[in-house]
Amino acid sequence: MKSSLNRRQFLQQSAVAAAGTALAACAAPAARKLSANDKLNIGIIAVAGRATGNIAGVKEENIVAICDVDANNLAKAAQQFPKARQYSDFRRLLEQGDLDAVVISTPDHTHAVATVAALQRGLHVYCEKPLTYTVSEARIVSATARRAGRATQMGNQIHASSNYRRVVELVKSGAIGSVAEAHVWVSAIYGNLIPVEPTPPPVHVDYDLWLGPQKFRSHRSQYVPFHWRNFWAFGGGTLADFWCHFADLAHWALDLRAPLAVEAEGRERHAEVVPVHMTARYEYPARPGHPPVKLTWYQGGTKPELLSKILPAEQAAKWNSGVLFVGTKGQILSNYGQHLLLPEKEFAGFTRPKPFLPDSIGHHAEWLLGCKTGSPTTSNFDYAGALTEAALLGNVAFRVGKRIEWDTQTLTAPNCPEAEQFLQHQYRPGWKI
Repeated sequence: MKSSLNRRQFLQQSAVAAAGTALAACAAPAARKLSANDKLNIGIIAVAGRATGNIAGVKEENIVAICDVDANNLAKAAQQFPKARQYSDFRRLLEQGDLDAVVISTPDHTHAVATVAALQRGLHVYCEKPLTYTVSEARIVSATARRAGRATQMGNQIHASSNYRRVVELVKSGAIGSVAEAHVWVSAIYGNLIPVEPTPPPVHVDYDLWLGPQKFRSHRSQYVPFHWRNFWAFGGGTLADFWCHFADLAHWALDLRAPLAVEAEGRERHAEVVPVHMTARYEYPARPGHPPVKLTWYQGGTKPELLSKILPAEQAAKWNSGVLFVGTKGQILSNYGQHLLLPEKEFAGFTRPKPFLPDSIGHHAEWLLGCKTGSPTTSNFDYAGALTEAALLGNVAFRVGKRIEWDTQTLTAPNCPEAEQFLQHQYRPGWKI
């Protein structure tokens, strides 16, 4: 592989990428008929980082293809799966004729192009969260999945936890009354870096393929393998990374989809780097039998003021990340693994509703069974697409610096035309979906 890539070389190689559009034109073949005991033929797109957990979740199937733009990562994965065919370009992997499904764990900016190409070839798809890099892509992926009719699952694995199910049951059964207010906060930090000067890419990384659909920009050592999430060009910082884990609980329990309006504020606004601190306020419409909801998101160490009012200071300090539902009869406070009904003294002796949401067989296991039998998955791309759109709208509101009123039918902010640049994805030639 080449150790550097200048603009001329990049444009030359981009012309080759146009061949990838042929994938979109291929008619999707019929899915292979499988029983629950049969094994899927799975392709792995990206093999390091978060991919290791996803691989662990599907490794008992037949891993017949592996792909990574980093030759070192690929070589390591080949030791685990010596019979799998190896690729640096996921588009070539998708041409392999014996595939049933793919697992996609690339950076955010290549989620959609890989996912759409796989669905159009008739493959089942598991894709890491957030589902896409831009709002427009989330809608395209959801629509493509609906047409394809394949098993899909987004990688917000906490969705499969028993704790989340018990919270959803409490909210839906009216344990805390009607809920019109929710708060979500996380302690994770992105954006606390200063961009370094460009350098040639490592010899073992195909930087052209790593950029994928993004316009050319000189390589920085911070991009690969992980700090890309700190840059607007490739990810969406804390909000894009953790909304699909924590706000997932609020969306699920309250049956939320598209917000009516979003506004966001923070201490830092940088053209390239995501903010450390941000508070985003979402307004959701009423749903049948339920009032409108105001949901507030906090990142960078900020928490809702209400938390210190309903818990002793020492106890509140331990909730570094969480979700708080505020109802007319009380509150529910939750994180990944535990939850509280508050005020605790008022819920002493409370009889919980009989569980009505079956425990998950496992987030990856749900998807694998869905691929084989057509059984449902709980974070399919219809649900995950709406969840991702909401997440990304918070970043859009922050970047334009004003409240945006959202028209979910047209994917526009009528009061804020300048938001369009952040809503619609701009693809380089050969990569448009």
